[in-house]
Amino acid sequence: MSEKKVVEHSSIFNPCELSKYSKGGIVSQQLINNSGGNISLFAFDEGQNLSEHSAPFDAMVQVLEGTGEYIIGGKSHQLHAGEMIIMPANVPHAVKAVTPFKMLLVMIKGS
Repeated sequence: MSEKKVVEHSSIFNPCELSKYSKGGIVSQQLINNSGGNISLFAFDEGQNLSEHSAPFDAMVQVLEGTGEYIIGGKSHQLHAGEMIIMPANVPHAVKAVTPFKMLLVMIKGS
């Protein structure tokens, strides 16, 4: 069984157009997922959140539209469209939608 691709290799796309908001929810899509890491697209409706958790690898997020709050190791960071932050491996973090917002998450599996 083959995995359904969200985008084809070597094709031009706008990530904001790929993911639509879901009222009262969070929508996620994996754009790339392999042994080296993954890239995922998220769309959060206002007020939605991901509870505190940690990951074994560094993760970088870029806010594509709207405003999101990232709590990393107990410190709050508010990011707006175009801004990025790196969440270090094994440090608890949480995400909350201040407004409806979309983000791109890049995780590289390695040391």
